Amino acid sequence: MKGPRVCTRLPILDRFILGQMLAPFLFGIMSFTVILVAGDLLFRLAKLVIQNGVSLGTVLRLFMYSLPRVVVLTIPMSCLLASLLGFGSMSSNSELVALKSAGISFGRITRPLVISGVFISIIAFAMNETIVPASERIAANVLRYEALRRVPPVFREHVFIREASKGALRRVLYIGSVKPKTGDMTDILVQEFEDGKISRIVTAPRGNWRDGAWWMYDGQVFDVGTAGDVAPLFSFERQSLSLSMTPSELNAGASDPSEMGIGELLATVRSAELQGNDTNELRMMLHLRIAIPWASVVLVLVGAAVGSRPQRSSSSLGLGLSVMIVFAYYVVMSIFKALGDAGFIPVIIAAWAPNASFLAVGSMLTRRANMLG
Repeated sequence: MKGPRVCTRLPILDRFILGQMLAPFLFGIMSFTVILVAGDLLFRLAKLVIQNGVSLGTVLRLFMYSLPRVVVLTIPMSCLLASLLGFGSMSSNSELVALKSAGISFGRITRPLVISGVFISIIAFAMNETIVPASERIAANVLRYEALRRVPPVFREHVFIREASKGALRRVLYIGSVKPKTGDMTDILVQEFEDGKISRIVTAPRGNWRDGAWWMYDGQVFDVGTAGDVAPLFSFERQSLSLSMTPSELNAGASDPSEMGIGELLATVRSAELQGNDTNELRMMLHLRIAIPWASVVLVLVGAAVGSRPQRSSSSLGLGLSVMIVFAYYVVMSIFKALGDAGFIPVIIAAWAPNASFLAVGSMLTRRANMLG
């Protein structure tokens, strides 16, 4: 008889605890969204209306398309606020004491929060991968081509690609312009290196992407001697160009990383590496795109431990404390991001260190709260 009672009791406990968190979570989404929108987005939109004469309809569309990015940022904050206010209320009403007196550990009490935090993190990650890039891309297009009346670019100019092998420069490719949609190229220059010196130069006025390969037309090949003298070898009507990127990958660096999903970011990192550019910032952004949504799990644990202390809780106090903890989290994240961008520490460590640090703090506070019980 005892077994069935326990089985029916635990789901009720979980529902009770999650019920305490629902209202503060929704309150947090609205409150933090208002704070972030009022702090930056509304100012930029008002500037567009006053200085650029943008219509209210266009501004409203920009506002709506910018909201998903803001909401994703507020989700970890709201998880923190929900656990802090919910457990603060349970603590002030002596409900936590009653649960611990019944033999229920603090770790067991926080289990539904952690599980729900995992689900919320998955939802936030999915939004960051699908809805946010699409809405950012639409918002950017509305801003560029409707609000600011810019002409959409049809090609990318001045593309440099550096290829190295075992730390030694092997080839440098310059393309004057390339059309991402058709793969048409102009002003192609290829410099091949041996032992750090130019050994051959290939030039072509035009080229294109056809049947899954790059081709150059009406070009010339020159040999470069050890003394730096250049001698023509032969001309060609058509010659293949060894380049392991598609037109879209070649154009990847022209897009804003905030408008990309993880797959597109990976392609951009690969394109930047082939072009010889520093990829620390891009790889840092890639890892943060994964790490930030999981802050929900970490912060919900910190909030539960802090909120469980004996106190008189209120929404204003909880909101202020949540802002302070979130501010501390983003300060730590900014410091590690700067270190990762500069290459002082590996980007994967820099991206996940804030979560690991606050998880350690949350675990320590949780153990302390368990011992106090």
